Amino acid sequence: MQEAPVKVLLVGVDIGEETDFEHSMEELASLAEAAEKEVVGQIVQRLDHVNKALYIGTGKVDDVRRLAEERGAQEVVFDNSLTPSQVRNLGKELELTVIDRTNLILDIFAIRAQTREAKLQVETARLQYMLPRLVGMYDALSRQGGASGSMSNKGTGEKKLELDRRKIEHRITELKKELEDVSRTRDVQRRKRQQSRTPQVALVGYTNAGKSTILNRMVEQFGELPEKTVMEKDMLFATLETSVRSIDTGHNKPFFLTDTVGFIHKLPHGLVKAFRSTLEEVKYADLLVQVVDFSDENYRQQMQVTADTLKELGAGDIPQIVVYNKADKCGMEPLPQKRQEHWYLAAGQNTGIRELAEAIEQQVYADNVDCTFLIPYSAGNVASYLMEEAQVFSTEYREDGILIHADCHRQDMERYKDYVVH
Repeated sequence: MQEAPVKVLLVGVDIGEETDFEHSMEELASLAEAAEKEVVGQIVQRLDHVNKALYIGTGKVDDVRRLAEERGAQEVVFDNSLTPSQVRNLGKELELTVIDRTNLILDIFAIRAQTREAKLQVETARLQYMLPRLVGMYDALSRQGGASGSMSNKGTGEKKLELDRRKIEHRITELKKELEDVSRTRDVQRRKRQQSRTPQVALVGYTNAGKSTILNRMVEQFGELPEKTVMEKDMLFATLETSVRSIDTGHNKPFFLTDTVGFIHKLPHGLVKAFRSTLEEVKYADLLVQVVDFSDENYRQQMQVTADTLKELGAGDIPQIVVYNKADKCGMEPLPQKRQEHWYLAAGQNTGIRELAEAIEQQVYADNVDCTFLIPYSAGNVASYLMEEAQVFSTEYREDGILIHADCHRQDMERYKDYVVH
């Protein structure tokens, strides 16, 4: 029997810094649902600045307590990051579990994590978040640690708080070592892809914009293994794994397509740090495909969040194709459309996928040239290389060698220029 979802009350403070505070609260509700919680109400307050001790005004604390009791809320979720002292003070005043937006996103990541790497990253971020907040987890800071178990050699006079802090710090060190091992494996895989000279393309953008849907439609149509699709769902942070698939539209111009973790407004810095090795796949891409949910009225702000996050990752200057997805929900037709180098399509309807794939192919192979080689039979390895790596239009076996007309990378033309005839 499935457990009933935890009931939560949402609380937000508008100090005039948000371009769209209402949307931020709507997104908080969506995050709560993605964390498998039930929203039973919300309270907002407009202030010049947040209360350093309680985040909200002292009078508003009573309103929150009263509404939480009326609605049967078990947790109170705040729209912004709270300081450790604010969490502690609010917990005492409300006598309820208090979590902030960062903690909520960590909960979602913990639920969604499937691979070993994702689980390690989430645990690292969660422990780093917990460390400065340990004080608030104890009613009495002077509570002493017992002389039992693995901690018995620490001495009975050491506080429980200090013991737990030491345990967490030790665990974080262990996790970082494990992540370094995983990262080395990822680096090896990345280097192999780079050595193959196959262009690398990364899908980036706000969470739930449709990146995984685009990857899946391309894999189904052009992938080496059509069944190698990834999870796609109309939900924030449906997937956390970075998946790489080989795509070839049939022109012998393959490219690697990477699906990345979605970005979000106020994405916790700790998560960006923990997932940095995963997100760094973006840095090595030859082309970024920014996927935008065109049906979301806040799509421009979401694009700014994407731009800011890419800049933080050191990927802000990589060439981009912008894809306005879900354009069918805006009544736009016919689809797909291309306007000023931007694509409008509907990945969910499988509309515009081929056109997008060919646009990607055209851009990442822009350095290719059309040329003809006459390769002597004594250099058969060169002929074999071109037949495998280039798009060969024709091959003619003559007395003086193999005449190959092909579309190849400019570097290959330079490398084998002695064999170029025209």
